[in-house]
Amino acid sequence: MLKINMKIQLPRAFIDKYQELLKEEAADFFAAITNASIKKGFRINPLKPNAQAMVEKYYPEPLQKAPYAKEGYLGEVSGRSLLHQAGYVYSQEPSAMIVASVADAKPGEKILDLCAAPGGKSTQLAGQLHQQGLLVANEIMPKRAKILSENLERWGARNVVVTNHAPEQLTQFFPKFFDKIVVDAPCSGEGMFRKDEEAIAQWQIDTPLACAKRQKTILNEAVKMLKPGGELIYSTCTFAPEENEAIISWLVEHHGLTIEPIELSSQSVSSGRNEWGSVSGLEQTIRLWPHLNEGEGHFVAKLRLAKNTDQKMLPEATSPCKAKKKNKKSGTNSKLTKEQEQLWQAFYRQFPISLTGQLTTFGDHLWLVPQELPTLQELKVLRAGIHLGEFKKKRFEPSFALAMALEQPKHYPNCQLSLADWEKYVRGQTIECPGNQGWVVLIVDEIAIGFGKQVQGLIKNFYPKGLRLN
Repeated sequence: MLKINMKIQLPRAFIDKYQELLKEEAADFFAAITNASIKKGFRINPLKPNAQAMVEKYYPEPLQKAPYAKEGYLGEVSGRSLLHQAGYVYSQEPSAMIVASVADAKPGEKILDLCAAPGGKSTQLAGQLHQQGLLVANEIMPKRAKILSENLERWGARNVVVTNHAPEQLTQFFPKFFDKIVVDAPCSGEGMFRKDEEAIAQWQIDTPLACAKRQKTILNEAVKMLKPGGELIYSTCTFAPEENEAIISWLVEHHGLTIEPIELSSQSVSSGRNEWGSVSGLEQTIRLWPHLNEGEGHFVAKLRLAKNTDQKMLPEATSPCKAKKKNKKSGTNSKLTKEQEQLWQAFYRQFPISLTGQLTTFGDHLWLVPQELPTLQELKVLRAGIHLGEFKKKRFEPSFALAMALEQPKHYPNCQLSLADWEKYVRGQTIECPGNQGWVVLIVDEIAIGFGKQVQGLIKNFYPKGLRLN
């Protein structure tokens, strides 16, 4: 290990490698890793009502734009703040915002975020879709998939399905299905060295090659789920050519993809290095270097699958399986019972929300499942669209997820709360609010924070226990 300064020690092999690759740039590169300050960032949620004004009001400092995303800003947001808890902002490292910006999802498209946790790219993609189309956010690790699901719940996206599968398992459900697939691949993490000491400790000279092998396995499956003519957006947070230009070269040579130009309004980006790959066009990929660009290290490329690609070896798409989801408790069809239908309609008369999808029950829980989803059979799903609520004895109890997804919460029975009331609410306390409306949306200004039940001037607290702040 060579000691660069008092804070960070870089592996000798890493220094030797990038001195050889970067030559005269190497000194500035190492200085940026070891000396430059870390920049934090966040994005504003475009799905929330009057989001910009609410963030400007409740964020404690003047907003400073981040370079790589339309809704991105520099700064730090507390996870215990109103803005975070209500899904108005998502904390994300500035350079990581560039990936979903390159994907540029269009309303109505079918998108897969294959390695999605903890949710930065998925929330950004969901915002781009504007509740139209389908986003499947997948994560192989169950604990990370749960965090992903919670972040998307706060975000209020209705057209998102969270799955928990290995890529080779997911392929059988979505062959040739997606318009765009984002693969933010597990990598050696060199671009995170100045903010993650563990990444430095785990790095070995052969780490990039080991990661590249894993990346190829993931990408082999991703291509099978891409429509002919569809786009694959590949990214890493590493500098290693083995995991970047070499992987793109492999995709071009072995899967017939072509490298597409990337159009961004930000000019503070660097090009990929042709000399580090084996195909032409690598200058159309993007690199973010800590000594040349804002944020941590990142690589991103956009590729397109030819419309006439020979995919004879791929599995055939299955027929859509509508209304065949299984009830987890009884194993019967998931249509609402007569009693459930009556309870739901009684609630719906008070809260006539816009319903685009299929009402489906899982046990006593009611979900609104996106129409574009071909099947739920045997699919490991943590979130199947929007969880509307739960049927309990002779009543329907709306969910926190539904409150987060309301486009105009002031249009429904509601109670206006102060910031002090919100602090009580997220701690599970009862709140005073004159009236006797029953179920109400609780609102701070225009920010929906959840549901409560108003009875004789008191609001019973239904904030999820797992989200409460001590």
